[in-house]
Amino acid sequence: MSTGATFVSGRQRASLLRRNALHCKYEKAVKLYVDTDMSVKDIAIECGHTAGALGNYLRRYWRELVLHRHGITVEDKDLLSFKIIEAGGMSASARIKYGSAVEACRSLDYIELNMSQVARKFSLDATALANFMRVHFPDVLSWREQLRRSFGFCNGVHRGVRPESLDQYAEAVRLYRTTDMTQAEIARKCRVSLGGLNQHLRFYCNDVLCRKRQSRKIAKENDKKRFGENAGNGRKHAPAPSTVHKYAGALALYLDTDMTINEVVARTGVSAGGFRFYLRRWHGGGRSTVATSCSLRAAAKYAAAIDSLRCRPRPVAQVAADFGLNPDVFRCYLRAHEPELASRHGRMRTAKGRLVSSASREKYAEALRLYSTTAESLRSIASRLGLVYNSVGGYIRRNHPEAVALHASRVAANANA
Repeated sequence: MSTGATFVSGRQRASLLRRNALHCKYEKAVKLYVDTDMSVKDIAIECGHTAGALGNYLRRYWRELVLHRHGITVEDKDLLSFKIIEAGGMSASARIKYGSAVEACRSLDYIELNMSQVARKFSLDATALANFMRVHFPDVLSWREQLRRSFGFCNGVHRGVRPESLDQYAEAVRLYRTTDMTQAEIARKCRVSLGGLNQHLRFYCNDVLCRKRQSRKIAKENDKKRFGENAGNGRKHAPAPSTVHKYAGALALYLDTDMTINEVVARTGVSAGGFRFYLRRWHGGGRSTVATSCSLRAAAKYAAAIDSLRCRPRPVAQVAADFGLNPDVFRCYLRAHEPELASRHGRMRTAKGRLVSSASREKYAEALRLYSTTAESLRSIASRLGLVYNSVGGYIRRNHPEAVALHASRVAANANA
C-alpha cells in the first residue's frame, strides 16, 4: 500500500531547518547540563553562549531537564504551562537549599545566633541567606530582630534599610508606586542604578511589587488593550521607539494627505507590508477609524506654520524648518488642504516634470518668455529686467532646456539671414 508524501511548505521547511541549527548549536551545552552539576551560567561560558539565551533554549526545548534539576516532578501536566518559578516566588531548589535555615530562624532554639551564625551552621553564604529572608520571609526577619533586641542580643549594628538608601530611592519608589513607568525608565529618570533600585524594591517594598504583579496579571488577561496601557509584561502597550521613528514620516503622509499606502511607501522607502501591519496594530487600520481626530490634530499641527507663511511669504522648506516640520509632508498637506497657498509658495512641476518653486517661476516668467521668443542675449534680458544674470541663467538651464534650444535656433537663423 502506497502512502502519500506529506506536503511541507517553504515556511515550514525554513522553520525546521532553523530549529535543527538551534539544536546543533546547543548540543554540547545540553550534554553538560545533563551530565554535570555546572550552573547554566558556567555552561554558557564554557560553550561560548550567553546565559540568557541558553536558559531560554533549555526552558523551551528541554523543560523536563530543567524541572528535573529543580527537583520538580510533573505528572499528567503540560510541561510548558507548568511554572518553575512563580512571579515573585522562590524556586524549588532554593526552597530545599534554605529550608532548614528558615526553620531555624523561626525557632527560639537558635534565637541567640545572628544571621551570619545561622548561615554558618547550615553551610550557607550569610549575605545570600539574609537576602533570601528579606525577599521571601521579611515577617520572620522582623519578628526575629525584635525578639533578639528584647533579649539584649543585638550588637548595635543597624538592621534594615539605611536612612541614606531611603533618601536615595525615595523619588524612584514614589514613581514606581504612582505611575506605570518601568523600573528601567525610573532608574534613568532618577539617575540611580537599575540593579540597586530592583534590589531596594525587593528587599523593602515587596507590597508594591505584589500590587504590580497583580495589575500585570489582570492586564495580561485583557484581550482588548488600549494604546499606552499596561501590556501585562512590565511594558506599555505601544510600539517600540525605533518602530515609531521608522514609520513617523510614512504615518504623517498617510494621515495628513490623501496619498495611498503604495504612494506613501514609495515616497518614504518603508515596506508596504510592514507599514500596513503598523497601521492595523497601532492606528486601528487607517484613515477611516481615525479620520476626525487626525484631521483635527493635523490642522492644529500646521496652523501656526500656515499663518506664518501667509503673513511672511518665503520658501516652504524654510517655514517647515522654522516650525520643526517635515518639508515633504508639509508640502503635501498644503496641496491637499491649502491649494491656493501651495500654488503661490509651494513647488510646481514643469512640462518636463521638474519641480520648481512658484516664486521662482513667477520671478523669471518674463525673462523665460523673452529668451524663448527672441534672439536677445540672456545678459541683456537680465539687465533690462533687473535680474541677476547667473541666477536666471541657472534657472533656465536647469528647468527649461527646451528654451535654450529655441533661443539657439533663433540666434542661428538671424546669423544666416
